Amino acid sequence: MPELSRRRALTAAAVVAGAPLVAVPAARAADHDSHSPASPDSFDEVYKGRRIQGRPTGGGGHHHGGGYGVYVDGVELHVMRNADGTWISVVSHYDPVPTPRAAARAAVDELQGARLVPFPTG
Repeated sequence: MPELSRRRALTAAAVVAGAPLVAVPAARAADHDSHSPASPDSFDEVYKGRRIQGRPTGGGGHHHGGGYGVYVDGVELHVMRNADGTWISVVSHYDPVPTPRAAARAAVDELQGARLVPFPTG
């Protein structure tokens, strides 16, 4: 049997170590293609004295919201779903949260009692 050189041993170790790195992205891509993100549940509650609501829309809303509308005191809060599944709003754009409800609550916190002004989508 031929003697195993140091170079061959290191090459084999690198190949074995790198194999999972190639397989994981492929598996994630396949999983992503086969499952669409679930639409969040509807909500309607009073948070810190403000009425916040969220519900799936018929797709007629702004395309970034993914067919989901969020409202603070009846005024639409522009929301967007990120590629990683988190949500942001025009009010708290740099603070991603896990759900549209959390985005509405974060907006109320940021507004500190101020009225939400409709976001121009035109």
